[in-house]
Parts: sequence; structure tokens; C-alpha cells
Amino acid sequence: MRKISLLLLLVISTLTISGQKQQYANLQEAIFSARNLRGDRAPSNVVWIRGGTQYSFTKSNQGSQEIWIHDISSGEETLAFTAKDLTMKESDQAFRYSSFEWAGDYSYLLFQTNFNPIWRNSGNADYYYYSIKNKKLELIVKQAFSAEVSPDGTKLGYGKSGDLYMYTFNNEKITRFTDDAEDHFYNGRFGWAYEEEFGLVQGWKWSPDSKYMAFWQSDEREVPIYILTDFSGHNPEYMEVPYPKVGDKAPEVKIGIINTETVQSSWIDFDLKGGYIPRIYWTSEEDQLAIVYMNRPQNKLELYFANVISKQKKMIYKEDSDTWIDVSDFFSGELDHFYFPEDMNHFFLVSERDGWAHIYMIDYSGESIKQVSNGEFEVIGIRAINKAEKSLYFISTEASPLERNLYSVKFNGKKKKRITTGEGNHRIDLSPDGKYFFDTYSNINTPTRIEFSSTNGKVNDVTGDSKSVSEFLEEHVYAPKEIFSFTNSDGIKLDGFLIKPMNFDPTKKYPLLLSIYGGPGSQGVYNTFGTNGWEQYLAQEGFVIANVNNRGNGGYGSDFEKSVHGQLGKYESKDFIETAQFLALNDWIDGDNMAIYGHSYGGFMSSFTMVKYPGVFKASIVAAPNCDQRLYDCILTERLMGLLEDNEKGYIESAVSTHADQLEGKMLLVHSLMDDNVHPQHTFQLVKAFIQAGKDVDLRIYPPGNHGIAYDLTSYLLLMRQYTDFLEEHLKE
Repeated sequence: MRKISLLLLLVISTLTISGQKQQYANLQEAIFSARNLRGDRAPSNVVWIRGGTQYSFTKSNQGSQEIWIHDISSGEETLAFTAKDLTMKESDQAFRYSSFEWAGDYSYLLFQTNFNPIWRNSGNADYYYYSIKNKKLELIVKQAFSAEVSPDGTKLGYGKSGDLYMYTFNNEKITRFTDDAEDHFYNGRFGWAYEEEFGLVQGWKWSPDSKYMAFWQSDEREVPIYILTDFSGHNPEYMEVPYPKVGDKAPEVKIGIINTETVQSSWIDFDLKGGYIPRIYWTSEEDQLAIVYMNRPQNKLELYFANVISKQKKMIYKEDSDTWIDVSDFFSGELDHFYFPEDMNHFFLVSERDGWAHIYMIDYSGESIKQVSNGEFEVIGIRAINKAEKSLYFISTEASPLERNLYSVKFNGKKKKRITTGEGNHRIDLSPDGKYFFDTYSNINTPTRIEFSSTNGKVNDVTGDSKSVSEFLEEHVYAPKEIFSFTNSDGIKLDGFLIKPMNFDPTKKYPLLLSIYGGPGSQGVYNTFGTNGWEQYLAQEGFVIANVNNRGNGGYGSDFEKSVHGQLGKYESKDFIETAQFLALNDWIDGDNMAIYGHSYGGFMSSFTMVKYPGVFKASIVAAPNCDQRLYDCILTERLMGLLEDNEKGYIESAVSTHADQLEGKMLLVHSLMDDNVHPQHTFQLVKAFIQAGKDVDLRIYPPGNHGIAYDLTSYLLLMRQYTDFLEEHLKE
């Protein structure tokens, strides 16, 4: 009887009458509910094979990893691989992999296992080779930094301990290509700054004919060292990170060529002049490599074609900018703005030459440059090139800056067609021939839907209809996003979203949390279904939550995004203030109880806005802030701010500590001591500036943990509880 009574009390405590729907019992339950709001997912780890006529996907069967092949024309699915009964080398431990690639005309698989991370995306791992025909699993190399099967499937290239090697399958021979690696001096890989800011992990590429390996040699030996520790143990261990800050010596790179048949190495003669080589590509012409060069401020780009035999090079394309030039899009996951199709003497480029990101087709002489797309919208990236149909398939913002859609267009710019039709933001996984795609999309009113479609307009299959989300929402309270727009004092239209409190009553006044990131090229507001559990909990607790696409964000053209160049914080903070003031015009928002929260660049902005516009926000949460641009890495910062000697005043003005004496209201500062991205040095120097100004702030330090601060579930739940309690304490009267 006692057990039944306790159960009834528990049920009653977790139910609140709100249209007879269940409320969250606590913050933890709300955070975990996010998975119930996301709904179905597309097939896992889709890899298009055999030109796009098939795709492989993964699933788990009673704990064993499996790889299946789906044939599009027949709809048949066959099992290609199962880890059942397979064990790791020299162990009875069950075989598990972290990633894989196809090789040998899709008759072999290369598995990455036992991954040990180094930086954000890199790490050392063991690599196994598997024959689908013989069901034989073979360990090829242990703890290599990268590995890739050659295009002809006969050999494996890999990098280990800073040097490059090759394993030949038919005779199991290992060939070592380089032998000069040392601490902070690598062949075929990068250090922290190049990997983080140019987005590449593997620093080498096979030629299409498998004859050559082109690679970066990276020298960080003169880059200053930053030391990190979490103070664990009796005698703490210290991690040394070569980290070039603004004005420091940057990593130096060289481009080498390895002839895998003669085992000879040579170099492309290139004067860096203090700049960077962020990308290399093999062209469709035999023995020809394309090299992208940028000066240190990254406002000048030059593309060279180099013959790897003669070593002669020629500049093919050049672009200058008053601000900066992008070679990739970090926030959309587009690693490349250059595209070199096979069997074509033209390449494609996504460039902001006319003020908007558009596609250009350029011949190999560099003399013919034709614009393929045009208009006041942004091309995010090219997803497929169909040479036979002379068609491109690309993602753009043409329908709305708040949405991404798939389009096709002919090489000559004609017959442009929108392919995706559903309202909302579309994430596309397109086959290499441009014929089929997985479309994952949602909008503010509709949970995620997943369709498998052909680009001729036919929906072949609905693989996820989010029925589970609908069922969850029938039983649980939910506060949807609402899109709003307004024109700021500079005459620029800004888009935002807000989430009203559950059981909203327009006669009441509610505190506001402006939750932002705001960094250049990013975007916080899309026409997507809200799935953030913390935001749902705050809405349940009576908060209004909002976000805005401020100046500096991507999706709105070069003028909008790059207006922040050389003066980070100036326009973003103004837009945040005016967003809050615009929302406070509503009678139901309490303009005296507003807060701003941000992490990383958002931490910079939440602290900078507080000191530049004191008194508007009553409180701020500042997490892992890069609050002095002079302390961040030179590759990203000098791209956005220019060189220190050219813009010292701009750097000083953008530092939060410069304005520390203007702080009003409450501030919660949070940082991890093991943050290799935004070093805790930022926070400690800012705290000192506040102390010197006689300003009190709350400080929370997480000794372990990287840039995300929390390092496990317990620490994450504590962190979110600290954020929530801080808002409850200072915004509710």
C-alpha cells in the first residue's frame, strides 16, 4: 500500500493541469526530452556507392554493428558486413569500429577502430581491412593518424607519428616515404590551428591514378606554446599546445609530392610570404595539382596549377577583398568552395565576387569565368555535378535566409529549378550523380520529416514521419518557436525567433532570455522545429526565450556578414540590444528583467554587450568566452580583424576588458581549464579587469572538460542547473 501511495504521489508531482498535458518534473527530465522532440532519423552513415545506384547504411543488431547495401532500382537490401563473432586483433574483445570507407570496387572495407582523439576532429586509430568475399578481417596499422585506400584499391596510404607510409595489399609490403618528423613538425597532418580553422584533418591526397600522394609538411616548431592542466593528481600533468595567437609566428607549410612507384619525394617551389595554403586539389589533367594560396589577412586568394613532374606552376585565378575570403563554410559543413570534376577542363567555384555567394565556372586557362547562379541569395555549396546532363545541384537560401533548399541549374546558368518543396530548412544527402537524395527537414510548426526522393520530383519513400513526436506532444506540454522580424536603427531588417512561456497569459509580464552565438558566418535562427530541452524547461518556468540573426551572420549576403570586419562586437552587440528593446515593446515582456546568454563567440558577445550597453540586460551568462581577440588564434582572428599592426585600435575596442568599468548587473562566468580552443586565459584576464574596476562577477571553473565546459553527464546537468538557478535568482522578483 505504501508503494502504491508513493507511486501516486510521484505521478501527481509530475503532472500539472495545462490542457491536461504533462509538464516536466525537473530540468533533467526536460533536457532528456529533447530526443523525443527530434523524432525519427535518416538511415545511419549513408555512403553512396556504384555511382549513386546504391547506398550503404549501418545499423545495430543485438549490439553487433552491421553494414547493409540498398539497391535503389530494385529496393532490395543485402547484408555486406556484420561484426558478429569478430574480435579485435590479439584479443577476445568484440570488434567495433568508429568509421569506415569502401575500397576495391566495393569489395573491401577499411575500418577505423580504437580511436584516441587529439584535437576537435583528429586522433590516432587502428585500421582494419575486411574482404567481403572472404569475410577476412586484417589489422593493417595501429594508431595511425589517418589512412585511405588508393583510388585503384591496391594500396593503403597512411600517416603515423608525423610521417607518411604505404601498405601494398598484394605483397603486404610497407613503404616509408618520409622520415624527418619530430615534435611539432609533421608530414601529412596539421597542428591545432590549421586543423581547427581550415577544417582539414588528413594532410595528404591520393592522385586519381594512384601514382602520387600530394601532402602538406607543417612546421610549428617556432609557434608559441600554450600550457593546459586540470590540476589532477599529486603532481599535475601539463599539455603543451603550439598555438599561434594574433601577431605570433604562424605554422609554415610546404607542398610535397611523393611518387609511390619510385618512392621519390619532391617539393613545389612556393613562397608563402607569411601566408597560408588552406587547400590543394588534383585536377582532371594528369600530373596536375591545384594549390590555393592566401595571404595572412586572407583577403587575397590565388589559385595555381602545378605540374608535379616539371614543378612548373601558373596562376589561374585571383580574387581580392576589402574584408576576407572564405574557402569553406564551417557552420554549414561545406569543406570546399572549389570543385574539380573528372574529365572536364573547367572547375567550379563558390565566390562572393558580386556581394553574394554564387557559382562560377572557370576554364583551366583561367581566361573564361562564367557566373552560373545570380541574385540576392547565397549558394551554400555544390552537392553534385552531372557532366552528362551539364547540370549542377546546389543548396541555397533563395526561398528564404531562414531556409536551405536544393536546386539544379545547367552549366550555362539556365533552367534553374527548385527541387525540395516542403516548407522549412532542408538538410540534403545527395547521390554523386544528382539523381537521388535523402531530405531531412522541419519548420517551426512541423517536426522533422525524412524523405527519400529523386530529383525529378518523385518522393520514393518517407523514411521518417515523426509520428513518435506527435504522440509525445499529445501527452506533453510544448512551447513552439515563433518567427519575428524588425528593422533596426540602421535600417537593416533582422530575423529572430521567440518562444513564449507555456500557459502564456498576455496580461502577465515575463522575463526574457536572449540566447545567442552571433559569430561571423553562423546563423542562430532558422525555420525549424524547436527541440531544445533547456529552452522548453525555461518556457515552462515562465521565461521568454529569443534569438536573432545579427549582423555578421551568414545567409544574408556579404555586406551583412562582413560589416563586422575589423570591429568585432560593435554591430552584433547593437543588434542584440535593439532586439531586446524591440521585444520589450510587448506589454507581456518585463523589460526590467532581461538576460543575455552565449557560449564561445556567444560568450564574447554576452559579456561585450553587457559592458557596451550597461543597464539594458540585468544579467548575463558568459561561457568559454573569447573576450580578447588578441588572445585567440591568428588564422581565424586576423581573417576577421586584420593584422594587429594595421588595426590595433580595433582590437583594443573589441576587448571586453577595455570596457570592464562599465559593467552593471550580474554576470556568471564559466570556463574549463582544459579548453584548447578558447583558453581560460581569456576568462582570467577578464576577471582581473573586473577586479581592477571594482566589479563583482560570479565565476565557475570546471577543471577537466574542453571547449564545451562539461565533461560528462553529471557535470553537464550541474552546469545547466547553475545556468537555470542564476536566471531564476536574478530575473524573477
